[in-house]
Amino acid sequence: MGDNRPMSRPASLLLDRLPSPIGELLVVTDETGLLRAIDFHDYEHRLDRLLKIHYGPLRPEPGAAPAATRDALTAYFAGQTDALRPLPWDTNGTDFQTAVWKALGSIPAGATITYSELASRIGRPAAVRAAGHANGANPLSLAAPCHRVIGMNGALTGYGGGIERKRWLLTHEGAL
Repeated sequence: MGDNRPMSRPASLLLDRLPSPIGELLVVTDETGLLRAIDFHDYEHRLDRLLKIHYGPLRPEPGAAPAATRDALTAYFAGQTDALRPLPWDTNGTDFQTAVWKALGSIPAGATITYSELASRIGRPAAVRAAGHANGANPLSLAAPCHRVIGMNGALTGYGGGIERKRWLLTHEGAL
């Protein structure tokens, strides 16, 4: 699978908490300002688990995300649905996961794709389940917009933030 590339280890992680219309956001950045994770406050346990997987014992300290990150999130919820696209991010995911997460970032706001199409976009059309699993392990939530992936029949299938949030996000972006 080629998933043994060197991991990008930050020296420190910062955790910021930002309001949104669908619940408080937990935003993790590193000392260089790279976005490392986004999740919702009611899934803090999942965020902590993902951070342990990706960064081992390194825990985030309270701290403000860069102004550009905060501004992009504010703009997104204010209706500029492409505002998150230019945010720089990095993770310690495998090569396969990173390919899936980058592919998620290429889905335009207001559009949706299926899990099958997601697998095809990374050149692995038979890896639909693996692409779905990587989608579900996405630590970047809104920045790598996993909510834009739907079931083959158009159903709003699983979303880590809950189906109601997925529906809200897709409606906000004009996809529903």
